[in-house]
Amino acid sequence: MNASDRLVELLTEAFWETLHIVSVAGLWTLVGGLLLGTILYVTSKTGPKPIAAVNAPLGLIVNIGRSAPFVLLMVAVVPLTRLITGTSIGTEAAIVPLTVASIPFFARLVEGALLEVQPGLIEAARSMGAATPGLVWRVVLPEATPGLIRGFTVTLVAVVSYSAMAGIVGGGGLGDLAYRYGYQRFETEYMIWPLVILVVLVQLFQILGDRCARTLDRR
Repeated sequence: MNASDRLVELLTEAFWETLHIVSVAGLWTLVGGLLLGTILYVTSKTGPKPIAAVNAPLGLIVNIGRSAPFVLLMVAVVPLTRLITGTSIGTEAAIVPLTVASIPFFARLVEGALLEVQPGLIEAARSMGAATPGLVWRVVLPEATPGLIRGFTVTLVAVVSYSAMAGIVGGGGLGDLAYRYGYQRFETEYMIWPLVILVVLVQLFQILGDRCARTLDRR
């Protein structure tokens, strides 16, 4: 096998690893961040059911999660990663810190998108007897859908970037390939091509997210 074929084979394998990491971490981030952000919105001072005893500690946890550098977070959650996956290296292990880092990030974006829903719509639903769960599910979330999609797109782009950093500590994917071959072995093509693929992947996610948000925007 010549050098060109070897490069293509390694890039293909690393690309699918990255796509797997981003897809699984993105799915868990979508579910966890949406749930956490909705709770923050509902229990906030201007939310449908303000509960300071819930909102304040939850908000603090989210802020801590958002402020922790990802490299340090990967090390800090190694025990959790081993508990869930049985190892601290590889593609499956990389999903755990990625998810832990991304959920608080997306949760704040969800909260912000929900807070932008016009108060008049909420008051109208309240006047018709809508309870808090129905109000959130049938009015607030549908109205905030374009903003939620934009927020998730930003989060997914961040997950792609985080996945590349995870490669430095053996997380697999394009970042791992660039580090092991491009940086440690000084093979420039192994540094450039993963970068190009990651940039293209980010652009595709951004274009798709923007298009979906525009399509669902009712304004």
